[in-house]
Amino acid sequence: MHLKILWLFTAVVLFVFVEIVVQKEVVLANGQTMLLQLAPVDPRSLIQGDYMALDYAIARSIPYDEDIHTGFVVVKLDAQNIAAFVRVHNPAIPLAQGEHILRYKKGSWRNQIGANAFFFQEGHAQYYSSARYGEIKAEKDGKSVLVGLRNEKLEPLGPPQK
Repeated sequence: MHLKILWLFTAVVLFVFVEIVVQKEVVLANGQTMLLQLAPVDPRSLIQGDYMALDYAIARSIPYDEDIHTGFVVVKLDAQNIAAFVRVHNPAIPLAQGEHILRYKKGSWRNQIGANAFFFQEGHAQYYSSARYGEIKAEKDGKSVLVGLRNEKLEPLGPPQK
């Protein structure tokens, strides 16, 4: 009996894991590319070991409300796909042409959009130190996935391709 419960539990965990991976892959395949300007973070935590702490300028435009745990912001993209804050999303107000929504969540002391860290291979910090934008893919429902970092010229960052 215990073995059946163990197998059932393992199957459920695997199913949930696969479902999360599939959802992220769908966003990567179908999502709208957006560039979010990075906001300054504590320089002591900018690059720690094998990751870079991230914060986005748009997240700082969202009013912090203790009662709201998750919500959506409306952004508009310019010709280079750089997202600009328009307003907090109100479902009663339809999106105008060219507007998109992004999901945010309440952090411990400020709102957060997307990933708050970018992980990279040990010893590769120098390739990401000039990051000025986070590149995300976002679905129409506001879900997003961080896919990379870009510099002030909007060039993708990372180790040289072999």
